[in-house]
Amino acid sequence: MSIEQVMRERLQAAFQPTALQVVNESHRHKGHAGDDGSGESHFAVIIRAPALAALGRVARHRAVHQALGDVVGRIHALSVDAG
Repeated sequence: MSIEQVMRERLQAAFQPTALQVVNESHRHKGHAGDDGSGESHFAVIIRAPALAALGRVARHRAVHQALGDVVGRIHALSVDAG
């Protein structure tokens, strides 16, 4: 299973979002620092969920990172737009 799919499943299970996008942006970083050649090194997450809406920005980011668990350590970069 791809990292993108694992991320999608974990975020869905943790937050039951009303909107969720997991975008693999690795192709935009080819040859840059952190590009391990796997094609799964840089991601953006856009998520909207009632459970996140009540939290402050830092708490939302922490909650997303916690839900992703070990995936965060397996990638180089993660952009989060949560609310």
